[in-house]
Amino acid sequence: MPIIVDIDVMLAKRKLSVGELADRVGITPANLAVLKNGRAKAVRFTTLAALCEALECQPGDLLRFEADDTANGRPRPSATVAKAGAEDRP
Repeated sequence: MPIIVDIDVMLAKRKLSVGELADRVGITPANLAVLKNGRAKAVRFTTLAALCEALECQPGDLLRFEADDTANGRPRPSATVAKAGAEDRP
């Protein structure tokens, strides 16, 4: 997935454990680990806000976008480009 979660970076900077952050945010350590390890499919804004408050950071400090690369090293086309008409195809 092109969204990278950098909670581990902020945990290290703030010298916090996963368990301590989970307690501060009000979620289980297991759910925080799912988010931290990039296995989450979604995150609630309320959870993101609580993480930012507990870590004294901005959402951009926790989440970043990294484009997927194709075999030729260029980013994948967006869905609208991929669905272009037949006249655009080779």
